[in-house]
Amino acid sequence: MNFSYYWYDTAHWLLSPARAASDFTKHFFDNPGNPLTNTPYGRTVSAACELFERTTRRYGKPVFGLPTTRIGNAEVAVTERTVWERPFCRVISFERDHPAAKDQPKLLIVAPMSGHYATLLRGTVETFLPSHQVMITDWTDARMVPLAEGRFDLDDYIDYLKIMFQDLGPDLHVMAVCQPAVPVIAAIARMEDEKDPLTPRSMTLMGGPIDTRRSPTAVNRLAEERGIDWFRQHCITKVPPSHPGFWRDVYPGFQQLSGFMAMNIDRHLTAHWEMFNHLVEGDGDSAEKHREFYDEYLAVMDLTAEFYLQTVEKVFVNHELPKGEMMHRDQPVDLMAIRRCAIMAVEGERDDISGVGQTLAALELTPNLSSDKKLYHLQAGVGHYGVFNGSRFRTQIAPRIAEFIETHNREPARKKPSRA
Repeated sequence: MNFSYYWYDTAHWLLSPARAASDFTKHFFDNPGNPLTNTPYGRTVSAACELFERTTRRYGKPVFGLPTTRIGNAEVAVTERTVWERPFCRVISFERDHPAAKDQPKLLIVAPMSGHYATLLRGTVETFLPSHQVMITDWTDARMVPLAEGRFDLDDYIDYLKIMFQDLGPDLHVMAVCQPAVPVIAAIARMEDEKDPLTPRSMTLMGGPIDTRRSPTAVNRLAEERGIDWFRQHCITKVPPSHPGFWRDVYPGFQQLSGFMAMNIDRHLTAHWEMFNHLVEGDGDSAEKHREFYDEYLAVMDLTAEFYLQTVEKVFVNHELPKGEMMHRDQPVDLMAIRRCAIMAVEGERDDISGVGQTLAALELTPNLSSDKKLYHLQAGVGHYGVFNGSRFRTQIAPRIAEFIETHNREPARKKPSRA
């Protein structure tokens, strides 16, 4: 049995007194009444205490924090509302108080369930808020779901997506960011095969691992080299008693985060050293930008073991989707069935997680979808996160996605079947 979660919880608990002492010391040297506060010594001690506290704390789930947006020339309020919910996921709708909002295209952003919370896509949501009815999947931290709620595997994930698409339709547009590209196209393929009238109008796949045999990255090679048994033995542990999901088998978020940070350890060490210097120099703006980024980046969630292992095996080791071998509930996932739902594939030139060509494969694996319903965009100069966030996303990628959605939103409106 892998006891890493227990060691992690124990270490966090043992460091609690040191964190409290560090926090007290920081407040002492930040106190305006302390004559040492504005001296180089005082700022150095305060900076050291803050970095110690930040690098040893457990970060909570962030909030989106998007109170307003602009529609035309008007600044309008934004209200978050849960419009769909199951034990392992809810869908948040960002509702805007403006008469034009109800006529805008409906966009469901399927956030990755790969360790970080949906708030990692805050910039993505913010960009589309002025022009779309934006909704996003908010996946639940597996350690917070009681064992009595049952399993959640890749088949369940695809089931969730199909029900979401049906309940939130008709005339829905879907955007899958990274990991969910495979289950999203699988869910839509099944709906197309079943002639479901609520099949989404379009799907935008962004930096997704449709075929990881193309331009394999270090992440892809690791999965193939280690094999599924290694991941089962070294990555899976049980949730400790201090959490609602006690005894559930999970892939802990802190392990995923460790892997991501190890890929760019020099960059993270440099960033923390620069923050230390910013604090000593009194450069509050630069230090705050660092805090904002790492408050998000270091907040992680656990995945159910069955979902994680199936994803590794089916997507990264066996490549079942591009080989035409993927099944869902004993039914084939046939990409040849996709004939109505338009597909846009977006990739980043410098993506070191989903290599160039892996998402493009979706357009080549759907030969029965007409060419006027396909679009490809390769964004120069961006890595994985630049595909869905940052200045190039806002100015170059997002406008192309919006145009693609608008093109396929002009077709005759579909009616939602009545459920007698």
